[in-house]
Amino acid sequence: MRRSLPATLSCCLIAILGDATALADHSAASDPWVLESKIALGQVSGRIDHMAVDIGRNRLYVAELGHDSIGVIDLKSRKLVRTVGGFRQPQGVAFDESSDTLIVANAGDGSARLLRGEDLAPIATINLGEDADNVRVDRSARQAVVGYGSGALAVIDLSSHRTVAKIPLKGHPEGFQLEASGRRIFVNVPDSREMAVVDRITGKQTGSWSTQDLGANFPLIIDEARQNVLVLFRRPAKLGVFAIRDGARLELLDSCGDADDIFTDARRNRVYVSCGEGFLETFEVRGSGHVSLGGVATSAGARTAQWIPEIDRLALAVRATESEPAAIWIFRPTTE
Repeated sequence: MRRSLPATLSCCLIAILGDATALADHSAASDPWVLESKIALGQVSGRIDHMAVDIGRNRLYVAELGHDSIGVIDLKSRKLVRTVGGFRQPQGVAFDESSDTLIVANAGDGSARLLRGEDLAPIATINLGEDADNVRVDRSARQAVVGYGSGALAVIDLSSHRTVAKIPLKGHPEGFQLEASGRRIFVNVPDSREMAVVDRITGKQTGSWSTQDLGANFPLIIDEARQNVLVLFRRPAKLGVFAIRDGARLELLDSCGDADDIFTDARRNRVYVSCGEGFLETFEVRGSGHVSLGGVATSAGARTAQWIPEIDRLALAVRATESEPAAIWIFRPTTE
């Protein structure tokens, strides 16, 4: 029997809706992240920058650049326990377990401030000049390395609380990492369109990897297992994979925009990227390359994050909006 046109349309509509629901269910099931909680940061406005972890005390430290403060979160109870003020546009933050020291780099006055881990009491203030930015810790040497100014890395001894070396660069250093299995530091220097290779023993730049047609290289991570350096570019938005031995470009993949942090998850062979366009993207290592698994939408401007492998969670810094306060969003990977 011939169906009427409305009946035919109704059947087609049901079929389409059924397929769309199935696709949506599949998409939700394949999402690499689950948002577990949102931890409000109180009356914090403006930009939020990097984070650090004191895993022994279950603390997460948040550089609240726009509020001149450091937020202190208890990761176990998932609550804000304290806000420490008096900073000047804090950008970089790192914690050293061996000396029980929190290091805070301030863009506003160019200082690196050292605080005692137990009670966050001030220990020392080290004036670097201007735009103190990212911080990394060399735990074996009990030193902190701070990028600052128009082009330098400062090496700070965490026992004597003084600067023991200043390593010149060709421009302001953005993301950088210390090689765990060697003596090199790999530094993104977008102003000179390069990745600088520095010997942290001699305190000199020993190499320069040109970014060629890529610009605004900000976050960087070292994949020690595969002997690669992974770099995020903003112009255009790409993930570049480079051989650690000589800087040869091995891969170039599309990525989310306005990236500011990148992490490797050795357990799952994955790479996590947080982007200011409002996206948390996941790449997976497959064979000798990387494949994007997509990710989850977050919030515009939420470009800094902290992967915490000890608790298998990722913390994302989300700025205040008209409807929600500034917060740290805690994500759990969906795969074991």
